[in-house]
Amino acid sequence: MLSAPTLPLRAITIRRLLAAAAGAAVVLGAAACAPGGSVESADVNAWKATALPSAGGVVLADAGKILNRDPVAKAASVPAGSYTLTMTCDGGGKEFFEVTLDGNHLTEAGAACNSSRETARITVPTAGTLKISASSVDAPLIFAYQLTPAGYAAAPRPPLPLGSGHGFCWG
Repeated sequence: MLSAPTLPLRAITIRRLLAAAAGAAVVLGAAACAPGGSVESADVNAWKATALPSAGGVVLADAGKILNRDPVAKAASVPAGSYTLTMTCDGGGKEFFEVTLDGNHLTEAGAACNSSRETARITVPTAGTLKISASSVDAPLIFAYQLTPAGYAAAPRPPLPLGSGHGFCWG
């Protein structure tokens, strides 16, 4: 009777170790995404603390959730000058930011909702009420932005522990 040659014990042990390592990688990858949950249940302040920590000199900032297609707006009085709008969002799709000065269209910017940061330079020609309106057709999503005088850099992102729940993984 013919039989298949048996593998040496060392080869069997290595094969089992490789299979265990592959399984652990899959579990850890799932753990990194699983705690993110949904935008509806997200803790905006905790997400913002890691996604866009406050920079020095912020003149206008907001963070929140867009659960439908209705825009979210915030306004502040600002002096004339050059500014940087730093934006981030998560949840997939894209978010749009319309900037008006005293009710007149000034500019617009957008951010891909993949946890990256986007920046836009904004020149405010005269002092007035600056309003930033955030909206998206890709709701639901979570967003944050801050407007700083040109030259102020956004604070660096702190490192995230594996499975921290910040950043969303959508299936």
